[in-house]
Amino acid sequence: MTPFTYADIAKMIDHSLLQPTLNDADLEKGCQVAREYDVASVCIKPYAVRQAAKWLAGSTVAVGTTIGFPRGGHAPAVKVFEAKQALDDGARELDMVVNIGKVLGKDWKYVADDVRGVVDAAHRAGALVKVIFENCFLQTEHKEQLCRICSEIGADYVKTSTGYGDAGASDDDLRLMRRCVAPHVKVKAAGGVRTFDRVLAVRDIGVSRVGATASKAILDECRARLGK
Repeated sequence: MTPFTYADIAKMIDHSLLQPTLNDADLEKGCQVAREYDVASVCIKPYAVRQAAKWLAGSTVAVGTTIGFPRGGHAPAVKVFEAKQALDDGARELDMVVNIGKVLGKDWKYVADDVRGVVDAAHRAGALVKVIFENCFLQTEHKEQLCRICSEIGADYVKTSTGYGDAGASDDDLRLMRRCVAPHVKVKAAGGVRTFDRVLAVRDIGVSRVGATASKAILDECRARLGK
């Protein structure tokens, strides 16, 4: 197993604050946890981006949000509008969902244009884009082609799932994505990453980020293992 520090693990974690039942007090508490544990980012509901930027001001925790979430069926222009609104509100990372039906129908030009619109808007603002595949609905050929498209367009990450589909991040999918994307594209695991040991396992596969709701438990275990 590759050696690690606390910071190595904490800066892998995007603390997820997307559950539909979370209220404003829950979101603020979640941002406080993210700040205390110095994770990579929060991924918060779009309406709360501006407030999250205030809660996290002065920290090293980035504010992220979702685009076209959770099913990806928004019109491309709507996704771009969402992206620009989020960026104006202070988001520095965007997790966008592909149009799953278009992927299954192999309308690759549509899929590429859809992704490109959000990537271009984000990159003009100096922000990152993570492209969510929702692998549980896809076959190998779909995943491989999405990796090629994301590599050509210059997406920053490819991501396994929303966490709200039929399944989350599997080792087989993570290996496929790491193998098929260009070296400059990173891989994010989301869905079912709930323990410190699971974070270490996906890290050894080549994952750079994980989406997690159990960030506190994961990082408390990390500190315990390191004797801190």
